[in-house]
Amino acid sequence: MKIKGNVHYVGVNDRTKALFEGMWPLPYGVSYNSYLITDKKIALVDTVEVDFFERYLRNIRQVIGDRPIDYLIINHMEPDHSGSINLIRKYYPEITLVGNRKTFDFLTGFYGTAENCLVVCEGDVLSLGRHHLRFYMVPMVHWPETMVSFDETEGILFSGDAFGCFGALNGGVLDTSMDTTPYWSEMERYYSNIVGKYGSPVQKALQKLKGLEINVIASTHGPVWTEQISRVVTTYDRLSRYATEPGLVICYGSMYGHTGLMAEAIAEGASERGVKKIVMHDVTRANHSYIIADIFRYNGLAVGAPTYNGTLFPEMEALLGKIVSRDIKGRYLGYFGGCSWAGQAVKRIAEINERLKFEVVGTPVEIKHGVDSDSLEQCKILGRAMADKIMAD
Repeated sequence: MKIKGNVHYVGVNDRTKALFEGMWPLPYGVSYNSYLITDKKIALVDTVEVDFFERYLRNIRQVIGDRPIDYLIINHMEPDHSGSINLIRKYYPEITLVGNRKTFDFLTGFYGTAENCLVVCEGDVLSLGRHHLRFYMVPMVHWPETMVSFDETEGILFSGDAFGCFGALNGGVLDTSMDTTPYWSEMERYYSNIVGKYGSPVQKALQKLKGLEINVIASTHGPVWTEQISRVVTTYDRLSRYATEPGLVICYGSMYGHTGLMAEAIAEGASERGVKKIVMHDVTRANHSYIIADIFRYNGLAVGAPTYNGTLFPEMEALLGKIVSRDIKGRYLGYFGGCSWAGQAVKRIAEINERLKFEVVGTPVEIKHGVDSDSLEQCKILGRAMADKIMAD
């Protein structure tokens, strides 16, 4: 499919994988995007996951027939984009691989070869004839070797995983040929799950690229953006600044229903004080992918779970570990928990917050054995206190 001028889309859809990176659900599938620039010299921009190589090769040959490919631009070495490199080299043995020095360290490690390579640095330009590709290094968005390639002729930013999102492409490729509604929430979930830890590097990359006259964003996942570039960039800017909207995410684990009742009381208290956006997640039922996306979206977080084997309920421990690893900033935190004999859950949440550094709101609520009217009222008070902080923002 033609993107613009002599730039073509040759990517593939994956509608079979259940979990991206073995962790994140793909209810709408995912695309692996790759692009061909046909000029005096032909350049292929990124490849696809190796399982889809036969389909991928067919897409390439539909565009160029028997012509050779001169260059393979490697913006990102993660295997869902680099997995077909060795097979591409078998079919196009004269191809030159283009990347930065770190790219080729990864290439050797993954695929055992780094021959016929062209090393590029910040600001270098590769001429294909009419098209000129300029390279910009954007390390840790979200791997250290990541770079982007800008086609100065057509104003196309080949952005790697930056500006990507979950979701296969249903017929069309350009945002102008589809209803993009489902992709916006999947973009936020993709960012929070995959890129979320690297807010500072994303901000640096946005600053580096803001002077470019970008007409098209061609990322490695999701739609090719043309008319909605401003919204895409704004979304990534907001998420990488950890900016929020007023709302409360309540995450709880419960074995016999007691901490679940506490969570309901907190929600009731927050609602009484005017918080309308309240999202509740049972950590044993909801995939952490969706919980993390909501925590990126809202400024309030309440977490609670029982003590289990002398420490915190395992699913809550796992979720909090994922939150810590994303370096999320500037949230209000309330917490609660329970036990039958050795109260450790509330203590453990407090210990984890020493790493999170969220602002604690209200008084943590801890029950022993079961809930009663007094403990539920304490939870409502906690919910009201959180609401006051949330709405003050």
